[in-house]
Amino acid sequence: MEKIIKPVSGYWALLLSLIILSASVYCFIHIQEGGWMIAGAILCLIGSIFIMSGLMVIYPNHSRVLNFFGNYKGTAKDDGLFFVNPLFTKLKISLRSENLQGQTLKVNDKMGNPIEIGAVVVWQVGDTYKAAYEVEDYEGYVKVQSEAAVRHLANSFPYDNLEDEHADITLRDGGDKVNGILEKELAERLAPAGIIIKEARIAHLAYAQEIAGAMLQRQQATAIVAARTKIVEGAVGMVEMALEMLNRKQIVELDEEKKAAMVSNLMVVLCGEKAAQPILNTGTLYQ
Repeated sequence: MEKIIKPVSGYWALLLSLIILSASVYCFIHIQEGGWMIAGAILCLIGSIFIMSGLMVIYPNHSRVLNFFGNYKGTAKDDGLFFVNPLFTKLKISLRSENLQGQTLKVNDKMGNPIEIGAVVVWQVGDTYKAAYEVEDYEGYVKVQSEAAVRHLANSFPYDNLEDEHADITLRDGGDKVNGILEKELAERLAPAGIIIKEARIAHLAYAQEIAGAMLQRQQATAIVAARTKIVEGAVGMVEMALEMLNRKQIVELDEEKKAAMVSNLMVVLCGEKAAQPILNTGTLYQ
């Protein structure tokens, strides 16, 4: 588990190191006074370097994981100049939010159709101990597990509901639901590395090139059929209303044959793609 520690200020250690370094310089200058000056200069130089090796600067939203001969001692997250045991090893881990622009993956959706999908993931190190010691390379771990999560998401849902009309969630229309499922799966996959998922969004979604043309024609045909259905429903309603008003107001009396002809003409006019050309009848209704 992560253990937060607060090292001592490094300013006094820096001052002490500079004083010892000054003493070393003084001994080197007066080295001709005796052999003890040589030993003093060397010892002071080694001491100054030893103390300086214990100094560390931590920038905002950064941390240092401290290890002493294989034993985890803690994590320092405060920013500033600090002094720790010079024998500690210091691993730098950033606590800033990172963006992962995943590459576009070619996978199959739930119905077996090849699609292209890509996601953008915003992540942050939450547990430095896990990031440093539970996985080999936490940045590479994030990349690989993110791709695996996106592939699993694509395999779990159809691209759209053309083939699966009863699908509650599709990749194309799922929106926030699909993104929420992706965030949850990423959080579970990256928890062993101490990674926090702040946001995950589908950035690219399309049919693969080999079926894109066929799927586009299919979508267009579906849209045309749906539009025609609406047009026919509206036309039938308008014809019904016209016949009812003619009968109610007794503008003209029509037998069943003329009603059928009128319905046919109105349906052609209302459902046709092009505007109808009017024809004036100067005779009787039966000519």
